[in-house]
Amino acid sequence: MEMPRPDPAVLARKAQLVSRLRTILADDAIIHDEMETRAYECDALTAYKCPPLLAVLPSTTQEVSDVLRVCHDMNVPVVPRGSGTSLAGGALPTADSVILGVARMNDVLETDYPNRVIRVQTGRTNLSVSGAVEEEEFFYAPDPSSQLACAIAGNIAMNSGGAHCLKYGVTTNNLLGVTMVLMDGTVVELGGAHLDAGGLDLLGVICGSEGQLGVVTEATLRILHKPEGARPVLIGFDSNEVAGACVSDIIKSGILPVAIEFMDRPCIRACEAFAKAGYPDCEALLIVEVEGSEAEIAFQLDKIKEIANRHNPVELREAQDADQAARIWLGRKSAFGAMGQINDYMCLDGTIPVSSLPFVLRRIGELSQKFGLEVANVFHAGDGNMHPLILFDANKPGDLETCEAFGAEILKLCVEAGGCLTGEHGVGVEKRDLMLHQYTAGDLDAQLAVKDAFDPRWLLNPAKVFPLAVTEARRVAA
Repeated sequence: MEMPRPDPAVLARKAQLVSRLRTILADDAIIHDEMETRAYECDALTAYKCPPLLAVLPSTTQEVSDVLRVCHDMNVPVVPRGSGTSLAGGALPTADSVILGVARMNDVLETDYPNRVIRVQTGRTNLSVSGAVEEEEFFYAPDPSSQLACAIAGNIAMNSGGAHCLKYGVTTNNLLGVTMVLMDGTVVELGGAHLDAGGLDLLGVICGSEGQLGVVTEATLRILHKPEGARPVLIGFDSNEVAGACVSDIIKSGILPVAIEFMDRPCIRACEAFAKAGYPDCEALLIVEVEGSEAEIAFQLDKIKEIANRHNPVELREAQDADQAARIWLGRKSAFGAMGQINDYMCLDGTIPVSSLPFVLRRIGELSQKFGLEVANVFHAGDGNMHPLILFDANKPGDLETCEAFGAEILKLCVEAGGCLTGEHGVGVEKRDLMLHQYTAGDLDAQLAVKDAFDPRWLLNPAKVFPLAVTEARRVAA
């Protein structure tokens, strides 16, 4: 079959763009070969793919500014990209866009232990921030499951959390300042190495804005001194609903564990086969971790075990040493990889009130029967941040569409239960058409006005967050 010929006008525009970018960047920082750009055609939501026009890999804030100025001048859309681990299609390109990756921007710029801050370029991976300060017994608290690979840039874009966010908060609670480049190349500084900046809280607007408002190139982050000690307890139950009720009771008691993680039977089985962590054969599993001095740990765990025993657990196991603690966490940290070995899946991200956990888990089970697709539940139960994994066969016609319809029903359920569409993965392309289920038209107009102020031409991260008809109308009008 004869391949379609490229549009001469597109080729000419691309050649002009590459020529101008070569005055700014080294040749190896401009990826324009058609085959090489396919490495950027999707992020971790691999169901959707589209090669970009080209990709660039700047190394400094000034290079980012220069690239954006050229793209703004030529009216070329730009998609910011950290490590490409977005599960909502947040870094999915459009065919006419330039991917601006920050992977080469990974330096530690300043470390201030007395004031407990670190300033880094945002291409640095999440885990390596803690790695940079661990010799001084400090750490960076937000810990997404993808922390080995995900970049601080993406964490800021999606306001990422993690297993330990129950006690320490998500990215916005640990972000003090940013250097950000607007679409026209203007460099702005927001916040700084202090608790609260004066004036409007624009930092709060930027964190979680999904690359819609600017490209964050540097970040000032809060670092914390490591706790004296930590210990997890593993609790097995004979139903999801009972496990959810136990979580609700722990939170109501006033105890604040550092983490409460939930896994159901499909996930437990996959993780045990993958990691051999020694998990019990049960319907639902909680991992509850507390920290502090030995006396504090003992007091908190006694209370947690007392609450758990009211729900008749099938197993209650407290880690007795570091090795046992590591094994308890091993399966949970391996969950997404373990599930990927046995099936295609779509990982959702909705947030609900903790008190609604039993009801929502029961309804997800009912919806699973309705749509004929199995669900594995693994999530941050302490703050109600759910991550249902819908299993499907990507090679079976219609299965992806059924999976998407099922996922939409789960996310609507989260909103109806008093929660929201996303906790940490963002909206991206996955949830953009559900935004009107959570927000009124007036609510969306207010958000669109913020986008208009920062990016009047709507060139940054196109076709994301807002319903497609709205974003395309804005781009045409611009």
